[in-house]
Amino acid sequence: MLIVPLMLLNLTAAALAADTRVGQVVVHDPWARASLGAMRTSAAYMTIEVTGDRADRLIAAASPIAEHAQLHAEVMEQGIAKMRPVAAVEIAPGTPTVLAPGGLHLMLTGLRNKLVEGQTMPLELTFENAGKVELEVPIRGMAGASDHGMDHGGHGQGQPGKMMTN
Repeated sequence: MLIVPLMLLNLTAAALAADTRVGQVVVHDPWARASLGAMRTSAAYMTIEVTGDRADRLIAAASPIAEHAQLHAEVMEQGIAKMRPVAAVEIAPGTPTVLAPGGLHLMLTGLRNKLVEGQTMPLELTFENAGKVELEVPIRGMAGASDHGMDHGGHGQGQPGKMMTN
């Protein structure tokens, strides 16, 4: 009988370990995609929430394992998916903003090392109001989030976020 509660406690601890807070901003379930072969690019994804009543903006990202970590959006132009840099991502209070494949994401270019599934990578996010937060981001395979099916009680169900192009 004691085994089931302990298993649930371990699952809860694992889920909470994926959440990182800075000020009123909470980053849920960050992950990066494993790099393919000799490619020197990848992407990082997560869900971001503001728990207070004041909006914030994700304005920058950096990692020592990449030359650049840029905010990007995937947009459809004449039936063709294209990536475009964005200056910032608005995070509205009470509405999770999702950075996910096929939408907003952090593009990692000039990788110094191959991103290997099962390992982690350091990532620093800068928010306009909350400041900087350092994350240790798990690296997942090509299927990414579907490998784990995590939504942390609906955090992955939010809005795609408002892009700021300038």
